[in-house]
Amino acid sequence: MESFQQAQTMAFAINEINKNPNLLPNITLGYHLYDNCVRLGMAFRAAISLASGTEESFSSLNCTGPPPVIGIVGDPSSTPSIAISNVLGLFRVPIVSYYATCSCLSDRKKYPSFFRTIPSDAFQVRAMVQILRHFGWTWVGLVYSDDDYGIYAAQSFQQEMQVFGHCVAFSEILPHDNNHRDIQRVMGVIQASTARVVVVFSTSSFLLPLMDEVVLQNITGKQWIASEAWATSPVYHTPRFLPFLRGTLGIAVRRGKIQGLHDFLIRLCPSNDQRNNMLRIFWENMFGCSFETGDKDGEQVKKVCTGQEDLNTTDTPYTDVSGLRAAYNVYKAVYALAHALHDLMQCDEGRGPFSGNSCANIINLKPWQVRPTGIEQIPSRHIDQLNVEKQNMCSTLIQISDKLITPVLSCLQTVQLVHYLQKVNFTTGFGDHVSFDKNGDALAIYDVLNWQPSSDGSISIYTVGVVNEGAATGMVFTLDEEAIYWNFETKKPPRSVCSESCPPGTRRATRKGLPVCCFDCLPCGDGEISNTSNAIECAMCPDEFWSNTDKDQCVPKDVEFLSYKEPLGISLTTASLLGTCFCALVMVIFALHHNTPIVRANNSELSFLLLLSLKLCFLCVLLFIGQPQLWTCQLRHAVFGISFVLCISSILVKTMVVIAVFKSSRPESKGAMKWFGAAQQRCTVLVLTALQVVICAVWLSTASPTPHKNNQYIRSIIVYECAIGSVAGFSLLLGYIGLLAAVSFLLAFLARNLPDNFNEAKFITFSMLIFCAVWIAFVPAYMSSPGKYAVAVEIFAILASSFGLLVAIFAPKCYIILLHPERNTRHAIMGRETQMK
Repeated sequence: MESFQQAQTMAFAINEINKNPNLLPNITLGYHLYDNCVRLGMAFRAAISLASGTEESFSSLNCTGPPPVIGIVGDPSSTPSIAISNVLGLFRVPIVSYYATCSCLSDRKKYPSFFRTIPSDAFQVRAMVQILRHFGWTWVGLVYSDDDYGIYAAQSFQQEMQVFGHCVAFSEILPHDNNHRDIQRVMGVIQASTARVVVVFSTSSFLLPLMDEVVLQNITGKQWIASEAWATSPVYHTPRFLPFLRGTLGIAVRRGKIQGLHDFLIRLCPSNDQRNNMLRIFWENMFGCSFETGDKDGEQVKKVCTGQEDLNTTDTPYTDVSGLRAAYNVYKAVYALAHALHDLMQCDEGRGPFSGNSCANIINLKPWQVRPTGIEQIPSRHIDQLNVEKQNMCSTLIQISDKLITPVLSCLQTVQLVHYLQKVNFTTGFGDHVSFDKNGDALAIYDVLNWQPSSDGSISIYTVGVVNEGAATGMVFTLDEEAIYWNFETKKPPRSVCSESCPPGTRRATRKGLPVCCFDCLPCGDGEISNTSNAIECAMCPDEFWSNTDKDQCVPKDVEFLSYKEPLGISLTTASLLGTCFCALVMVIFALHHNTPIVRANNSELSFLLLLSLKLCFLCVLLFIGQPQLWTCQLRHAVFGISFVLCISSILVKTMVVIAVFKSSRPESKGAMKWFGAAQQRCTVLVLTALQVVICAVWLSTASPTPHKNNQYIRSIIVYECAIGSVAGFSLLLGYIGLLAAVSFLLAFLARNLPDNFNEAKFITFSMLIFCAVWIAFVPAYMSSPGKYAVAVEIFAILASSFGLLVAIFAPKCYIILLHPERNTRHAIMGRETQMK
């Protein structure tokens, strides 16, 4: 029924053109009609007959004159179109198909004269992939027919899916011979697959056995995606398929409206012309009657056709003009040829598009010319006197499916017509723009269809979206999701993915041996994030940032330094202040008892200087606590170095004084003390300290310590520390302190056995032993401590050595002053010496 409607649409279009005074004036179009019986050989034979003529003999052997036809509308199928175009393309016979969609036909080198008013499958595939992307269906099954249409569409579909990172779960081909075993195998694959969306590129005839098996096995829970070849096929709209195919989404060519077509269709009357028996067969099948009288094959004819039956009383696809798609393409194809002919006939000599600005030669054909031309005087036929021929017509109406529709005009050249057909540009009465791109393809406009249940238990088709791929605007995809019917309990779109999307904070890891859509979601590593779903890789955070707990954004790293607010900082600060207070307390005690022998022994001035330097050692700890700043970084090591040198140099001089005092008590060394008077002691301390000041000054002026954000210790945090600037400067500072401490220890050790009830050299030896032990242990502990703990180790070494010096040197004296004042006399201190005498 639909194919006969398409044939009559061609007749209607020619009738309109012949009545239009502005299009091909003074020229009348006619046509031949052939049936291909859905067979490649039949279609090819019909096309050759159209191009070469049906005469059995030739009166002229020089092959002059026009071809029997100047253009062919058809074939609707891709495979016959390929075969026909391969041959007729050699002679540049224009072929305008209204339903052949194979993308292979866009090859201008193979098919130079092929045009079509239906978009190529390449556009259809892109439109279908847009639908899949819209709903997030990345894991789909593919079923296609075993013909050029299905094979090329499937190849394009798989390539397009790969471009967007989507995957085809399975790819099955429908058997050409409808073998039941093969059909069951395909059904088994569909059932076993986790893909809930199945895309089908096939004609209705190939697909019907598979859908019968779907009904037989009661297969539900699948979302079918229909290509344009079966998206509008009424064979699936029956109640039998409703439970399984409702909710199907499909792509269909643009639906159009043709004013006056319905009236033209119902005015059709049977003809007595025996050559036009196609109409008689249509009439008999439409009304269930026969023009034959009497018995037919031994059977009594129940009803005789009168020819007066009214088509207006029928409700069939033939009279239904509400969804003109293929017929609308036929209408545009005829008009495209007519406009090309019109432009050719309107050419002004001297302004033509061919060599020498010539126009098409409509008088004579010269085969050896670069552009082959043909001409023949064929009597034009008025539309009311159509000569419709039928060759090899199939015996049943169902097989009257695909036609080759061919306008015929006298005095035309086919090659020049191809040139004008390429440049056709017009607008239909419905408002659609018609033109061809460089490959002969029409502008791609598709309707997105949805199969929904109707009140009578059948399936109705509704348009729920449009895909328009214009040359200037690109692809425009609009979809009304609220209008879509879903054949699922949730009434929502299904999920069809091999693996669920990876949330932010993770990355995709493809499973070995499986497509890219099958993956595991692995969490990003520390310091890496992914802030999008399905991230392929995790991105590293900048140096001063770190990943949050969810690994979906970079946050500033925690800045770590030894703070006054944390317990460790509070403890060290408390110890520092306690040490300072102890030093102050000792100074008060010594000041109150400054005239006692134990205070005046060995130069009380050095004792006060030693206490002052120890107080500075305790206080310099405060420079190591808190957020590093430039001035604190520069002062902390300088104050530390100078304070300790002042302290050790005082102890060194003290030790030297002790040795000098006892040496001078011997007759042979009575002049030793003149070299260690008060002035010399002060000068010695000043010189030794001045050397450390020089070292610090050179260090600070050449490579000063600066605040530094270090993220090498722990990657997740920034350690705010003071970079020492110069390792050599820092090493020289510590080395000088170590040298003084070693000399002091050595001298005190040598003087430990000098006669005295209160020999201070013993306590100096013990204090220096503590000092050296602390700083020797400091080096490996400092090097192995990360971040703020390295600072804490340095502070601990300062405090430990300072407390060691304070306790070892001053605790015995305070003990005697406060608890045993009776021993704080010259006689008691020198008692041992008196006994020895």
